[in-house]
Amino acid sequence: MLSQLSGAVLRMILVMVLVALPAVFLVDVGPDTKQMVALIALFAGSLTFIEYNAKYPSLIEFRDAAPFNRVRFGMLFAIVFCLSTIESGRVNPTTLSRFIEAVGTLVGLALDFSFSPVRLATLMVGPDASLELIHAIRTAAGMAFVVSFFSLVAFMLIVRTGRWPMRGKPFNVWVNLPTFDPAHGTDVVTRLTRDANINFALAFLLPFLIPLAVTLAAPGFEPLAMRSPQTLVWIMTAWAFLPASLFMRGIAMGRVAEMIREKREANVLADSMRRYAPA
Repeated sequence: MLSQLSGAVLRMILVMVLVALPAVFLVDVGPDTKQMVALIALFAGSLTFIEYNAKYPSLIEFRDAAPFNRVRFGMLFAIVFCLSTIESGRVNPTTLSRFIEAVGTLVGLALDFSFSPVRLATLMVGPDASLELIHAIRTAAGMAFVVSFFSLVAFMLIVRTGRWPMRGKPFNVWVNLPTFDPAHGTDVVTRLTRDANINFALAFLLPFLIPLAVTLAAPGFEPLAMRSPQTLVWIMTAWAFLPASLFMRGIAMGRVAEMIREKREANVLADSMRRYAPA
């Protein structure tokens, strides 16, 4: 009980630090914005604490199946940190900010071709945008892509090497998939496989849909105009994190379906061996 409580407190603090990170790094954040960020950080931290301190979660998936959420949080934290460092470095440049910006610029230029997600991301600000803003979006997209790509590869390696879910530890579908009802609808393996494919499809489409949604919403909602560095950080974070997170969720759900299928086959084999074993 004490271990679960301390883990929930630690996760709450980390989530609050993540939410407040851009407001701390950037120098042009006003006091009203900082108060709003503090309120959002408190809400996100409280939700995280409640979910991880409860006996059974209600929203967070794979709570007891490390390191799924740790990889996702690490990816999100790294994206926010890198993009905040780049934007902060435009005012107070450091060696670290120059290095991260150089990596993002190289990757962004390499991926900036016709109909690519990076090209669509640079079109979010409209034809009247300055070259500096377009360059900032391209650099942010490149850096966010690098972090999300390597995080996704790391999780795939963890699954491929059999270290997720942890061997020798029971996997509770109800606890780790609180929004999934195993007893509802068709066969659970079929539903898990279908949900995994839906996640893969959405992950592929989101890098194209997010720029379209921002472009359509920006004229009527000024905060989406991406003129603010903090807005740019969060939009480009969502642009990279959400597709990678959905890819990871699809891989995880496919792995759970495979585990259930293997367990069923093992049970059928054991039952047949008991049935036809000599007396």
